[in-house]
Amino acid sequence: MSTWSQLSFSDSASPLMEELILFHDHTMLILVLVTTLVGYIIVTLFTNKYMDRFLLQGNIIEIVWTMVPALLLIFIALPSLHLLYLLDEYDNPSITIKTLGHQWYWSYEYSDFLNLEFDSYMLPTKDLDMGQFRLIEVDNRMIVPLNSYIRILVSSSDVIHSWTVPSLSIKADAVPGRLNQLTFLVNRPGLFFGQCSEICGANHSFMPIVVEAVTMKSFLNWINNAEYL
Repeated sequence: MSTWSQLSFSDSASPLMEELILFHDHTMLILVLVTTLVGYIIVTLFTNKYMDRFLLQGNIIEIVWTMVPALLLIFIALPSLHLLYLLDEYDNPSITIKTLGHQWYWSYEYSDFLNLEFDSYMLPTKDLDMGQFRLIEVDNRMIVPLNSYIRILVSSSDVIHSWTVPSLSIKADAVPGRLNQLTFLVNRPGLFFGQCSEICGANHSFMPIVVEAVTMKSFLNWINNAEYL
């Protein structure tokens, strides 16, 4: 894997993640333009042999370098606020899943179905099949349907964990005695990997998260045939 691909975002699998990537690119464009302009001015000042005799009295330039940064901040703040409201939207979720963090595994409870709950442990290296990923594959994946709003309720039974799936723009702290909620929508099938993003103890690196997005028909078949019922 190239160094550049390691520094870039994960491939988007939800509309909110696409918006986050677009906002990042929008902000980085402004930062690059500002940095380039300031660098050019600094180099010009050091290499220019001439002196402006009106340098100490420049009302116009003072107005300009006050208004331009204010306008740039507005260009950054407006899409940022728009995206912030989108991330906090919890309107009529199709399915609610409760995620509980333990030392060091996750448990899932599908609140809309009777007695559908299970634990998710990392698969040992010796149990991996061909094509599975070491240290991030689990024995029981969290199955979700495509193009449906999923609400996640995140909490913990012991210490603070963090339920994080970068491709779905999800990151929520799992705090004992408290429920944090967030929603997401998956717009393409596949496996999406994450890990606990809070330093929660000795085996912090060994509690991965795997979300599998399937069609609604496959999801209903999985519900009917689930071993946990």
